[in-house]
Amino acid sequence: MTFDPLLLLAAAGGYFFGSIPFGLVITRLAGLGDIRDIGSGNIGATNVLRTGRKDLALATLVLDSGKAGMAAIAFTFLVSTPAGLVAAGAAFLGHCFPVWLKFEGGKGVATFLGALLAAAWPVGLMACATWLGTALLFRISSLSALVAAALTPVWALAFGRVDVAILALFLAALIFWRHSANIDRILKGTEPQIGSKKT
Repeated sequence: MTFDPLLLLAAAGGYFFGSIPFGLVITRLAGLGDIRDIGSGNIGATNVLRTGRKDLALATLVLDSGKAGMAAIAFTFLVSTPAGLVAAGAAFLGHCFPVWLKFEGGKGVATFLGALLAAAWPVGLMACATWLGTALLFRISSLSALVAAALTPVWALAFGRVDVAILALFLAALIFWRHSANIDRILKGTEPQIGSKKT
């Protein structure tokens, strides 16, 4: 089995797409300053929602998920399915560790969901449904992300996509690591609910 050098191109392209900090860009353009100075300090949609601007939070959610999806679809179409999966994983890493922000980015939930929707849409839909169902029950974004991340490899296997399950397992491990502080607050009962203006 030979290594395809185009996978390196997919990794680089995916990382570039993923590293665009849309939450930071959008809030600055809206005159809200640096999103990293409020709430959790995160650049993702949940923290953007704490500004009170639901429209900006929605835009951040769509763009953060779309950048991973775009990378996955582009490299799947231009190169191969494995290249698309590599690009999706790299986009996730780019979002979490963007070189432009000294490798301090978001937690990757929207990017995770976008990557899965593009790589295998039935798996992605199940991941989104898991997030939504948990959010409706508990109204805690981080808990919803953790439950969705934990179950997504199972959904991928159920649909016969071992390759996607491997990707989902890798991304889920990173999501749990990035949410270590949230896990601690969940266990203590101090994790804020969706829409709360954390100070």
